[in-house]
Amino acid sequence: MTESSLNPPIARREHKETVLHGITLTDDYAWLREKDSPEVTAFLNAENAYAEAVTADLAPLRDQLYEEMLSHIKQTDESVPYREGDWWYYVRTEEGKQYAILCRNRGSVASPDGPEEIILDGNQLAEGLPFFAIGASDISDNGRWLAYTVDTTGFRQYTLRIKDLDTGETLVGEVERVGSVTWAADNASLFYSVEDEEQKRQFQLFRHTLQTPHSDDVLVYQDDDERFNIGAGRTRDGKFLVIESASHITSECLVLPADQPTGKWFVISPREDEHEYSVDHRNGYWYIRTNDRGRNFRLVTAPVNAPAKENWVEQIPHRDSVMLEDVDLFAKFFVACEREDGLPRLRMWKFQNDTPEANPAGEIAFPEPAYNASPGINRIFETTKFRYGYQSLVTPGSVFEYDLETRESKLLKQQEVPGGFDRTLYASERIHAKAPDGVEVPISLVYRKDTRKPGFDPLYVYGYGSYGYSLPLGFNSNRLSLLDRGVVIAYAHIRGGGDLGKPWHDAGKMLVKLNTFTDFIAAVEHLTANGYGDPARVAIEGGSAGGLLMGAVTNLRPNLFRVVLSHVPFVDVMNTMLDASLPLTVPEYEEWGDPNDETYFKYMLSYSPYDNLKAAGYPAMLVKTSLNDSQVMYWEPAKYVAKLRTLKTDSNPLLLVTNMEAGHGGASGRYDYLKEIAFDFAFLLRELGIV
Repeated sequence: MTESSLNPPIARREHKETVLHGITLTDDYAWLREKDSPEVTAFLNAENAYAEAVTADLAPLRDQLYEEMLSHIKQTDESVPYREGDWWYYVRTEEGKQYAILCRNRGSVASPDGPEEIILDGNQLAEGLPFFAIGASDISDNGRWLAYTVDTTGFRQYTLRIKDLDTGETLVGEVERVGSVTWAADNASLFYSVEDEEQKRQFQLFRHTLQTPHSDDVLVYQDDDERFNIGAGRTRDGKFLVIESASHITSECLVLPADQPTGKWFVISPREDEHEYSVDHRNGYWYIRTNDRGRNFRLVTAPVNAPAKENWVEQIPHRDSVMLEDVDLFAKFFVACEREDGLPRLRMWKFQNDTPEANPAGEIAFPEPAYNASPGINRIFETTKFRYGYQSLVTPGSVFEYDLETRESKLLKQQEVPGGFDRTLYASERIHAKAPDGVEVPISLVYRKDTRKPGFDPLYVYGYGSYGYSLPLGFNSNRLSLLDRGVVIAYAHIRGGGDLGKPWHDAGKMLVKLNTFTDFIAAVEHLTANGYGDPARVAIEGGSAGGLLMGAVTNLRPNLFRVVLSHVPFVDVMNTMLDASLPLTVPEYEEWGDPNDETYFKYMLSYSPYDNLKAAGYPAMLVKTSLNDSQVMYWEPAKYVAKLRTLKTDSNPLLLVTNMEAGHGGASGRYDYLKEIAFDFAFLLRELGIV
């Protein structure tokens, strides 16, 4: 059944005007913000029913895709155990069950061969709930007390619980709106952060003492700057507690000896606008990753009792072409986690003695042109071994252990992909497209080699391009359902992301945000011009800020794309950024700009997807959202679709699908989520003419 044979829901108009900087913004669908209104619920349900009717003929394909993707998943599986304290910890899944099971066993120091103890069974905790997710968790040093948080709505509002792992009992008393959790070294003091009820900003840190009511919990820190969120943790050696308070461009760290939970916190370096840093500790020295002398960060050290800037000694200098993303610190060595030419690097440094002096000790080599590599779970400080994860667009997720002494990596486990997967059938490439200003934009590609028809293949391009986030080039077995049908898949590493370091982010935000959109368009044009896809069969996808990308490029070049998948899209830029009461708005002035400033207002208005919709032909579009999304409110995509329905001059499908029981990430159960992917893929394949 086609859209033209059905009548789509038409939202009523209720005219609203906002005048700012001499410009009138009109919004006929602001009433859709009334979440509890029966009329709003009826509209969303009507859109869901309409989407189901328009795609009813795709039901067999959806079922086929679901079974196909399920066949590539080892449903009963177990992660590689890691050692922490006296225990080995791991996560396992069971066939037919939606959620993971967190487990541990004592075993021996060398082997996790003891009897299993289930710490948390997500399936039991989620029983009877339409949505369930575990957030933060931490286990006390003695292995007895588990602090964890749960979300049962999808709004990413987490409730703190404490469990006695000796008895299996969950203690009486809960705390709402909790973010980070971390235990002190006394096995009795728990620190947890709490968010503001309206803005969802983590701004307070409390100390709870076991066997006392939560009403007696002590507020130890509060950040009143609305740009900042706080979080708490511990240094890898366990000797210090750390509060990190950070905005998008500024950070500040406070520390406290972990064995003195009632002591006084002290600042490493007072906050300065546009100075970001993080801190770890080893053998009486702070190791500080800082961007005080360059956007791509450097590494410095300072004595524990003298952390001020004048005492900083450089260990790794700032480099214009290399981003120092993180430092994993151990007793005998550290790992510099870097990004160069858009690809991650893991470079080893070995300490010479008890001082901070270290020498380069090799680099872990990776064999493919496009890949993802990152530190694994490493909880042992006194070690000469380092676990890391590796995967690529064609290589399943793998856990390795690198031995600093032999400089060799040992594969501990590679994700098993059943269902006949043969990685030799697939190839990946790394190419570059030239943006309008001459900048080279990296693109990562994967395709099936034996079905390639250069110039005639359907093409799928994914993009994000915000917050300095680097697109991870991981393996996803769901992708096989597209690749095996001849789709070429591309990932555009556009400006605004962090793929080429902080300057790459800077070049695609604030008053140069348009670079993000023109980079993406250039990537698509380059791909089709060079035989990687049929210009008439281009699908694009993005979510959240990537949904902003989808809306912006579709307004700019609607004829360039055949089909658009837009997930939880940030498309109502002006109305959201003018409402300081919404979660994220004030902190994100540092990403998009403050529209109360006329310069930023006019620039943001130039690309805001909702405000730039026009009478034109648009691609086929599937727009997805969730009623309980706390990051991009459901009404943004709902308003966008309602307005576009009155303007589009084509007969292509325009569908709005709302998950009425989830949040920003969609369904929480792994099987339910797979069904959502099957819906997306079926729509995409039909619009690309593959079915």
